[in-house]
Amino acid sequence: MAQASEAKDILVERTQTGVKIEKRILKVLKAMAEFHDITLGDLLEGIVLHAFDGKTPFGEESLAKIRQLKEVYGLDLDASHSHHLREKN
Repeated sequence: MAQASEAKDILVERTQTGVKIEKRILKVLKAMAEFHDITLGDLLEGIVLHAFDGKTPFGEESLAKIRQLKEVYGLDLDASHSHHLREKN
């Protein structure tokens, strides 16, 4: 089986979506996409594919950057909050 770095491009069909997301999380995600010089969609796909395989999508450098960005954008949420977020009226 080929390693990810050796893998050839895989053609996929993408679709536009209207997903709502907590705005500070989105700011951190956008900044991380910029940090890695990829699109937000590519970042999200990578995160999801890693999660589906039970793997962490980020290395130590990225995790340090995320901690920094969370502070910059006032993001005080973590995984323990994931099923308790409710939208303001």
